[in-house]
Amino acid sequence: MGYWLPLSNGLQIPILGLGTSHRGGYIHEAILHALKKCGVRHIDTAKRYGCEEQLGTAIRESGVPRSDLWLTNKLWHGDYGYKAAKQSCLDSCSRMGVDYFDLYLMHWPECQQNGLSTREVRAKQRPGEPSGSFMTRVKLHRVFGAVAIACAIGVSNFFGPPPRNSSRRTCSVFTTCINQVEYHVYQQPRQLVEYCREEGIVFQGYSPLAKGQALGDPTVLKLAEKYGRTPAQICIRWSIQNGVVTIPKSTKKERIEENCQVIGFQLDEEDMAALGKLHDGRHVSWDPTHVK
Repeated sequence: MGYWLPLSNGLQIPILGLGTSHRGGYIHEAILHALKKCGVRHIDTAKRYGCEEQLGTAIRESGVPRSDLWLTNKLWHGDYGYKAAKQSCLDSCSRMGVDYFDLYLMHWPECQQNGLSTREVRAKQRPGEPSGSFMTRVKLHRVFGAVAIACAIGVSNFFGPPPRNSSRRTCSVFTTCINQVEYHVYQQPRQLVEYCREEGIVFQGYSPLAKGQALGDPTVLKLAEKYGRTPAQICIRWSIQNGVVTIPKSTKKERIEENCQVIGFQLDEEDMAALGKLHDGRHVSWDPTHVK
C-alpha cells in the first residue's frame, strides 16, 4: 500500500502507516482489519502505550509475514543510557514476539534519570559505557553481532534540532534516520522540516487530523467537496504529498479504510498552498518545545 521513502542507511520506510497510543489507542480487531483487509504494512507503537503484547498477537493472527512489515517502537525516556536502552529494546522485542524492529526511536527529548540533566544524559560518557555521543551509545543497530534488533534509529518529539550526528563521521550505521513529531495543517514546523532534510533525516508526522480539530475547518471541507474525498483524506493526502511519513491513528475499521485511501489522487498546487496557510502553531498532543 502506498509509497516508500529512502532512509539515509539505505532502507525504505512506507510513507503511510497506522499509529497506536496509550489510553484506548489499541483495538485488536481494528489492527487485524488494517493488516488483513487494508494492506497496512507499517505500524507504529511504543513501550509507553502498553499494547506491545496485544499487537504482537494481532500480527501473528493476521498471517502477514514479519518480513513484509515495518514495525516502529520507541525507547521511553526513563530507559536512556547504553545498558538500559539495550535491555528495554530486547524486552520490547520479547513482548511483541519479534526479533527486531525496523525503526527504534528515542520517545522524548528530556531524560528521566535522577541526578543527571537532559544535556548530561545526551552528551556525557558515563563510567563503563562505550565512548561516543549519546546517539551512538543508546542505539542498538547490530549490537549483538549478526543479530540486528534495530535496523534504523531516530528520535521522536524533538522540536529543536535532533542531536547532531557526530557519529556520521565515525560510524554510519548509527546515523539518526528519522525525527517524528506532531504534524498537521495547524502545526507546521517548517524550519525543523527544512533542517531535517538538509541533514538527510526523514521527517515523520503524527496526529495528521489534529485529533479531529482539522476535520471541520472550512478550507478542508471545501477541498473535500472539490475532490470528492473526506476531510480526513484531504489532511492525510496533504501530509504525505509534502513528503512526510504519516501515521494516522484510529481504532475503527471504517476509519482505517478511509485513511488508507489517499494514494490514488493528488491535491493541486494552489490547494496545497491554501492548507499550508492554516498553520497557527497549536499543539494537540504533547508539547516538547519547553525541553532544552
